Amino acid sequence: MESNEKVERLLELRKEVLKGGGEARIEKQHDKGKLTARERVNLLLDKGSFEEIDAFVTHRSTAFGLDKQKFLGDGVITGFGKIHGKPVYVFSQDFTVFGGSLSETHAEKICKIMDLAIKNGIPVIGLNDSGGARIQEGVTSLGGYAEVFWRNTMASGVVPQISAVMGPCAGGAVYSPALTDFIFMVENTSYMFVTGPNVVKTVTHEEVTSEELGGAQTHNTKSGVAHFATPNDAVCLQDIRKLMSYIPQNCEEKVPNIPSKDPDSAKAKALDSIVPLNPNKPYDMHDVIQGIVDKDSFFEVQKDYAESIIVGFARLGGRSVGVVANQPLSMAGVLGIRSSLKGARFVRFCDAFNIPLVVFEDVPGFLPGTDQEWGGIIKHGAKLLYAFCEATVPKMTVITRKAYGGAYDVMNSKHIRADYNVAWPTAEIAVMGTKGAVEIIFRKEISKADDPAAKQKELEAEYSEEFAHPYKAAARGFIDDVILPSETREKLIKMLEVTQHKVDSVPKKKHDNLPL
Repeated sequence: MESNEKVERLLELRKEVLKGGGEARIEKQHDKGKLTARERVNLLLDKGSFEEIDAFVTHRSTAFGLDKQKFLGDGVITGFGKIHGKPVYVFSQDFTVFGGSLSETHAEKICKIMDLAIKNGIPVIGLNDSGGARIQEGVTSLGGYAEVFWRNTMASGVVPQISAVMGPCAGGAVYSPALTDFIFMVENTSYMFVTGPNVVKTVTHEEVTSEELGGAQTHNTKSGVAHFATPNDAVCLQDIRKLMSYIPQNCEEKVPNIPSKDPDSAKAKALDSIVPLNPNKPYDMHDVIQGIVDKDSFFEVQKDYAESIIVGFARLGGRSVGVVANQPLSMAGVLGIRSSLKGARFVRFCDAFNIPLVVFEDVPGFLPGTDQEWGGIIKHGAKLLYAFCEATVPKMTVITRKAYGGAYDVMNSKHIRADYNVAWPTAEIAVMGTKGAVEIIFRKEISKADDPAAKQKELEAEYSEEFAHPYKAAARGFIDDVILPSETREKLIKMLEVTQHKVDSVPKKKHDNLPL
């Protein structure tokens, strides 16, 4: 064969790689409102940065006529490129080839880039769009899934792992995204479930659609499995790019640091009067966050799930931070099962990747009730406590108003080794709220009074004067300072500078035993 014929052959094979499952199937993908696997990769990565690996891989199966159906790449595009100039590994399942089903070789391709990612300290992004295991391959396909799951587990806490579910993801396939750090879903075109609607109907006699059972809204509002819901593929990929701008490449790196931006001026000016005088009146903690962090930098995570707690990334003086905040607008900011789980997972991610934590606290306690107690609020609340206790990154807390009971301890208190704890003058640091405390302490005195209501009001005023403020805690050194709200940003930025080289450790152990 002449040299130019060999070149021609290579060029022809490269063209074939780009065709995926063929024009008809690509058109079908577009008709569903979905981009192709290759279009997604090109949109996700910096222009011209993608380098493909294993483009010529094909499956090795012969059963059920598979030997007559071979496509270069075998249903998944793998390789590396850059996002904001920093390298990432990526795999993108191609639904136009065997419905994106996972075969032995398909899994091998994914495993190869995961191994490289761990070795080189580079994040992995998986774009999932698959009908599941390739049934014709039987147990070898299942073995391929397990190989991927093992690598997800080994990579956890070593490099960031991001999953985008951009089509079907069912059965065993769901466990790979579930083992990763963040899951993005696309509304109306993606779904995740262990067992589909037909099996559910057979076993439990429930009638449910794929969207209701495991669509983007379901997993972003009901289950908490997903972290982001986006209207289409393009927005999903842009949001992944945005997320990547906040997080380091691996567990050894420090957080990204970019030029600082002053916060939203209107919200910054409103800080000194944002907390209502009436302790039972709510306010929006988003306004507090946006009045303190760099302008337009707050990127909320799981915003539609467990809304009594807010978590997300932001920048303070240009540095990435993880924000955890109680939300008085939702159930007064109480901690429940869902909010504890949401907060704990986020805190552990930040700690794994050296992202400082900034906590805004206004918490009346843990949510009471049989649902919570029988659902295990003790165990689940302990997860949030555990996450803050074990975190060795810089940890700062701003108490804006209520810090009651065990929830005061849990929300990154000084006692669990927070680095900088301050309170606003509106803070109330106590075992419980004034009304409840008075009813317990002075029950007999109130019942014997000529006018019980007046007596209670008088005692509440006395108790409030004695305890409903931050100065007893300050006298004990449980908070480092009482500050004006308008001073918060400047003080937090100074503390971030001081703690950027913080070194802390935990006792030697094989691993911890988180209260799962």
